[in-house]
Amino acid sequence: MTPPHAKTWSPRGRTPAVRVRGRSRRRISIAELTCYKPGRRSRLIYRPRRDDGRRDGRKSFSWRDYRDLLIAAHQQLGGPIVLVWDNLNVHKAAGLQEFAASRDWLTIHYLPPYAPDLNPVEGIWSLLRRGWLSNVAFTTPEHLAQRIRRGLRHIQYHTDLINGCLAETGLTMNPSPQATSRVQPQ
Repeated sequence: MTPPHAKTWSPRGRTPAVRVRGRSRRRISIAELTCYKPGRRSRLIYRPRRDDGRRDGRKSFSWRDYRDLLIAAHQQLGGPIVLVWDNLNVHKAAGLQEFAASRDWLTIHYLPPYAPDLNPVEGIWSLLRRGWLSNVAFTTPEHLAQRIRRGLRHIQYHTDLINGCLAETGLTMNPSPQATSRVQPQ
């Protein structure tokens, strides 16, 4: 619920101030996949998860949530998936590893440790934070969720933004006979 801030204009001598409540326990987590295939339009698949506000409730995605997202992505994309993931501990959970090993349509590769500059999803987050979420004081978690959905929907329909996030990483798509597509560093 704490708003990201960006530069803005104001009359000289009047610094703009955004007042927010200090309810930092309310948050929304989002799992997101940027999907690239040579000759096809890029896709963005995401799932939000709201913190239920309970002290004992889970605040972020579990490996089962990621599993469900991958199953939905496989159904939407209709083909094998070569997944390039960061080193988030949930991405390396034993249950998710077992799931991946039992699916012939799923291949997982990991980025080097702490390599946000190679992750196109970081570009999507940057677009979202600098655009739809900047300079807004969110009044309710629903207001925040609405702005996030609106921003991600806009990005989904503008494949040039998704392609730009891949280009910013310096990675390219090189088809190989073994896989439908593979992301490789230049």
